[in-house]
Amino acid sequence: MRVGAFVLAAQFPGQGQGEALHRAVRCAEVAERAGLDDVWLAEHHFVPYGVCPSAVTLAALLLGRTARIGVGTAVSVLPTQHPVALGEQAALLHLTSGGRFTLGVGRGGPWVDLEVFGAGLAAFERGFPESLDLLLRWLREPRVGAAGERYAFREVAVVPRPAQALAPPDAPDAAVPGPGVLVACTSPASVRLAAARGLPMLLGMHATDDEKAEMVALWRTAAREAGRDGDEIAAARHVSAGVVQIADDRRDAVETLTKAMPGWLRQGLGAHVTVDGRTRAMRDPVGYTEKLCALHPVGTPRSCADRLAATAERTGITTHALLVEGSGDLAATEENVRRLGEDVAPRLR
Repeated sequence: MRVGAFVLAAQFPGQGQGEALHRAVRCAEVAERAGLDDVWLAEHHFVPYGVCPSAVTLAALLLGRTARIGVGTAVSVLPTQHPVALGEQAALLHLTSGGRFTLGVGRGGPWVDLEVFGAGLAAFERGFPESLDLLLRWLREPRVGAAGERYAFREVAVVPRPAQALAPPDAPDAAVPGPGVLVACTSPASVRLAAARGLPMLLGMHATDDEKAEMVALWRTAAREAGRDGDEIAAARHVSAGVVQIADDRRDAVETLTKAMPGWLRQGLGAHVTVDGRTRAMRDPVGYTEKLCALHPVGTPRSCADRLAATAERTGITTHALLVEGSGDLAATEENVRRLGEDVAPRLR
């Protein structure tokens, strides 16, 4: 079982953006000291839901400030970035951190980001498979060229090559895997896309255990249909996102989240602007907070461990990325991370 912190750099009402980013950095530093396995970083543009615009940039800082913990993006939004540029950054972080970096990518949403970065709506609606395949080629091949709908360029050398530079000194030509790659999946189409490429999934905190179990079953079926190897299918390390809040009494944990999260959700989700003016429905902040408290480890250390174990048993997923900053308070967040690492995670190992 791997237990990690999920960090959005969430800006709560009345807080500054620097305050949110400082809390995000402290989450990772405390997570390493508390013995957590990973820290996962989100990225968003132009909204206070999360004020980190580049998960790979923040990952670089945190890899430099830590020595052991894994650091991953959850996720880097691929349609608004060039796959080669993202691949180069992922290779750099993989090599300079000794293999501690994981690259999570996702399709994102139909937001104004697509306009600002010049990607266009087509990059969101149909361009994700082309971008993903180009990214994977960059992480796996020595030379790459492209002749696709969106990307076309002559063959160039991959520098640095993530699959070679970590080879043992006595076997410099040995194939060493590059950074792990996973895909955020919210629909059957994205599940099949990830499965066909043998990539594990990141499943969102809005999904129930039953919904996640169904997506894992679909992934396995689609992977077999795509000809993926049985051992590869069995070894896939999908990631389950959730929320965690730890207290000596469950009522206190729930109260902490229900007081702070609705204001953040209302402010953060309400700031999203669609690129084409399409109508979108926003979740009810109070109802969504209550749902998250019911779905995820919110309560005593024992109940939190039991909740994570139950998720793993139902879904087969043993890697957890848990939102730790739901209180919106720096000291409370640090204490939440510490208790997750010291009081909850050891019960699962």
